Parts: sequence; structure tokens; C-alpha cells
Amino acid sequence: MWYGEPMPTVLRIGSFRFHFYTDEGNEPPHIHVRTPDGDCKFWLEPSIFLASNRGVRQHELRQIERLIFENQQILKKAYYDTHTR
Repeated sequence: MWYGEPMPTVLRIGSFRFHFYTDEGNEPPHIHVRTPDGDCKFWLEPSIFLASNRGVRQHELRQIERLIFENQQILKKAYYDTHTR
């Protein structure tokens, strides 16, 4: 598993790498996504919402958002497993 890693990868789907940082303080649950063109961050709660974007094209953002909805429980579990230990 990823415990102890500063930037654990939760999922890889196509060219998207879903990860988070273990030292981000008191931010709400979220996921970072690295793409070949840039990176973005989505809040997972209270609802899935784009928090920031650097270089990810609009059609990729829609695709990433759909993947986050489809994998929401996996992403939240990974976030809480790491941040509430």
C-alpha cells in the first residue's frame, strides 16, 4: 500500500494519475489528478467539485470528473485511511 509515501497514488486510469499529498493540513477530502498536460484538484466532499486546474483541457476535466464520480468510494476510503490514522 502507499502508507508513508508523501504523494500516494490511489488510481491510474489511462493517462490520469489520481493521488493526494499526505501533509496538506486541514483541507476537506480531495484528490489531485496528474495528466500529461497538467494537474487539477477536485473536492470529494460535500460534493465533487473542481477546486483548481493547471493546464488540463476542458474535455479532460469532464472525463476526470466522471471517473471521480465512478470511483468516489475508493477515493474517499483511501483519503480517510491515510489522513485519519
